[in-house]
Amino acid sequence: MPDATPDRRREVADAARRAFALLPARADELSAVDRRTHQPARRLRADPETVERDLVTLVLTIVELLRQLMERQALHRVDQGDLTEDQEERLGLTLMLLHDRMIELCEHYGLTLEDLNLDLGPLGTLLPP
Repeated sequence: MPDATPDRRREVADAARRAFALLPARADELSAVDRRTHQPARRLRADPETVERDLVTLVLTIVELLRQLMERQALHRVDQGDLTEDQEERLGLTLMLLHDRMIELCEHYGLTLEDLNLDLGPLGTLLPP
């Protein structure tokens, strides 16, 4: 949506705000972790100024996760000897091009690949280091 009009951005942001509007959590809805730390429950905010970037970040995070999974699967197949030399070359070139395109997209939206690594709290980060 880089060339969307400000009115269209406002419309999308308002729709997101309505869709994700959440009331403050009641005490009985807090998890045991929230009760122990006495931290307020996290809530999603749909800020009209950042909704586009947040959506792009989420989409690119999913694409990067899939890219890394494909890369691991490809390495596994190479290690198993399932591919011909030509297939290995094409697969390697394709994965390198996809990685380069991800970097270009991140740069276009003012992000880095590190920005896509979501912190999942006690589970650690989404993407491996």
